Amino acid sequence: MDFRLTEEQEFFRRTIAETVQKMIVPRAEEIDESDEFPWDLWREFTKLGYLGLRYPPEYGGMGADKVTCMIFYEEITRGSVGFAQSVIMNMLMGTHFIYRFGTEEMKKRCLIPAIRGEKIATICFTEDQSGSDLASIRTTAVRDGDYWILNGTKQWITNGPICDFATVLATTDPSKGLKGLNFFLVEKGTPGFYPGQKIRKLGCRGAVTGELILDNVRIPKENLLGEEGKGVQQLQEILDEIRAMTGAMALGIARAAYEEALEFSRKRVAFGHPIGHYQLIRAKFADMATEMDAARLLVWRAAWMMDQGIPCTKEAIMAKMFATEVCQKVVDECTRIYGANGMALEYSPQRHFRDARFLLYGGGTHEVLRDYLGRLIIGKV
Repeated sequence: MDFRLTEEQEFFRRTIAETVQKMIVPRAEEIDESDEFPWDLWREFTKLGYLGLRYPPEYGGMGADKVTCMIFYEEITRGSVGFAQSVIMNMLMGTHFIYRFGTEEMKKRCLIPAIRGEKIATICFTEDQSGSDLASIRTTAVRDGDYWILNGTKQWITNGPICDFATVLATTDPSKGLKGLNFFLVEKGTPGFYPGQKIRKLGCRGAVTGELILDNVRIPKENLLGEEGKGVQQLQEILDEIRAMTGAMALGIARAAYEEALEFSRKRVAFGHPIGHYQLIRAKFADMATEMDAARLLVWRAAWMMDQGIPCTKEAIMAKMFATEVCQKVVDECTRIYGANGMALEYSPQRHFRDARFLLYGGGTHEVLRDYLGRLIIGKV
């Protein structure tokens, strides 16, 4: 067993960490306070080519392995969760199905410009009555000759208000439940496709989130991504990656909070000593460091298994759940280390505390995931 990063991975880690520290960290507070998408930062950052990290060079990507991708997700989230969420949506969920199942024309029109940062992508799962319960999706797609007609309202769509195209999950036959679900490409400017209400969020601010409405949206039959009836099967291809990615993002938040609290503990003086001098404060850092390290190993293990082609649904769920719960603990402890300052808006702990909540739900709520993981472990009884 070898737990070392390769030379290429270590070089990438240092490079992206320096980039995030220089470009994103100084903007984090501003992005959070304004809750506006930072277009100037987007244009500057996307010139560096990171949006194509997981895609092959023929489409303008880097062809990176999954472990390298997890390093990226952690580092960019350490800078700003809101900005990271928009970036990751563009480079993973929002473009994956076009890469895997779209025509070459779709890839030229949508995927390649998205990799360049010239277009913004999103994916549409959630509705008012369906989050983890995909079988409850009500958005319909009805075949009409050489077209599909889509109707429905999607909620909690990251990048929704600013997207240039969306991968929309809809049912072609509600009676079939999960087997009736399919993915469709819908592009900005299509009649009947428009943003609805923007959602004001407690955390992950700056990643603009809202409704997307489909009102008799007519799209060509070719915009069905993949084989009809295989939508959920297609989703399984990246669900493990989404869950591990969420764990990596949680590590980014936890690290930012931890590192800032560590610096604070060295400077804040109480009873004649920096508070880091006291045993109970040192114990907090010992526990946080240990649990973050354990979480990172779970995330990297799942990513490594993906790279090796080894099924890792259980491992990805464990990584997601453990890392996001560790993140909750770390940000809470960091607010305590700051004392009353942890409640002050001019200090960062309150921002990390708010941001951490958002990751509890992506990739499945923990109530649903724990039940599913238990069934995988126990098997049929």
